Amino acid sequence: MKKAGLFIWLIIAAALSAIAQQQPNVIYIYADDLGYGDLGCYGATKLQTPHLDKLAKGGIRFTNAHSTSATCTPSRYALITGQYPWKQHGTGILPGDAALIIPTDKITLPKLFKQAGYATAIVGKWHLGLGEKTDKNWNGDIKPGPNEVGFDYSFIFPATADRVPTVFLENHRVVALDTADPILVDYEKKVGNEPTGKEHPELLKMQSSPGQGHDNTIVNGIGRIGYMSGGHQARWVDEEVSLTFLHKATQFITDHQQHPFFLYLALTEPHVPRMPATQFKGKSGLGYRGDAILQLDWTIGQLVKHLQASGMEKNTLIIFSSDNGPVLDDGYQDGAVTLLNGHTPAGPLRGGKYSSLEAGTRDPALDHVDPNDFRACL
Repeated sequence: MKKAGLFIWLIIAAALSAIAQQQPNVIYIYADDLGYGDLGCYGATKLQTPHLDKLAKGGIRFTNAHSTSATCTPSRYALITGQYPWKQHGTGILPGDAALIIPTDKITLPKLFKQAGYATAIVGKWHLGLGEKTDKNWNGDIKPGPNEVGFDYSFIFPATADRVPTVFLENHRVVALDTADPILVDYEKKVGNEPTGKEHPELLKMQSSPGQGHDNTIVNGIGRIGYMSGGHQARWVDEEVSLTFLHKATQFITDHQQHPFFLYLALTEPHVPRMPATQFKGKSGLGYRGDAILQLDWTIGQLVKHLQASGMEKNTLIIFSSDNGPVLDDGYQDGAVTLLNGHTPAGPLRGGKYSSLEAGTRDPALDHVDPNDFRACL
């Protein structure tokens, strides 16, 4: 299959064909900027990814699966809608204050599951816009969003980790919002008195790459794209983002042990800014990008362990892929280039993220399913 947006829908349609007998749970895991050569099961020798390798061994490893686009937003648009993003105006890479670009009156992937009787959730990166317009009130209900396009539950950050606002939203509200410290967001001009990476590079944990725009408001010692003020209690700590998403995902699974569910888990690794948890820093020998991939692999291992402990693994179809191909220097000087150490993120392919060459869209894609239960459906 060469179109991952359609490829995923075909796999899920096959799984849903068994609903009358078993109603399998479905978890779709989307990595962010992970390359075809970044996993052991696709030939990586400098990185150890035992949990994803185990998924591949116990299921199906696709070697010619492609996302529809070589960047975040259009790839995700295709996944949720099943439509080619270039047929829809405004599906380029979105800023963090963009309006929702998914039609609320059309069929979507989560709506398909809801029609089949599934509980639906998204946990992780969204990057498909929120609200009806750019100028929105971050201190009240923010909609339409994931809930209006078919997700019963959503726990997200609005865009990408390198863009403001650096907050989580649970359903329609910013988590830990303090009305006495209102959030303001602007992508055109500075708001408030927050230091920026351009003005105060001495405050940064990692330096921004020149000319890529990651030198606006500093949050958690990292310069971001865009300007933000307020919401200090609500701001995430980068090292805790993946653990937070894992907690929310396993909580949703636990709450739906007696009901079939569809969970879209959109993880942030290895997208910039790469700031893995302390337990992974320095462990790969390939800089923070390699460390982030180790964290990604560990997170999926923990998710599978939770399914096993809950007795749900055999009735759960896990699908894994990436939104687009790999990139090394994408805004921060974090060792991804200087510490590559012979690793080839794109494997044998040319190109990467943003590229029309094959490595821009040809992604690692796996599904894990008990062969005795669902192999015939695939």
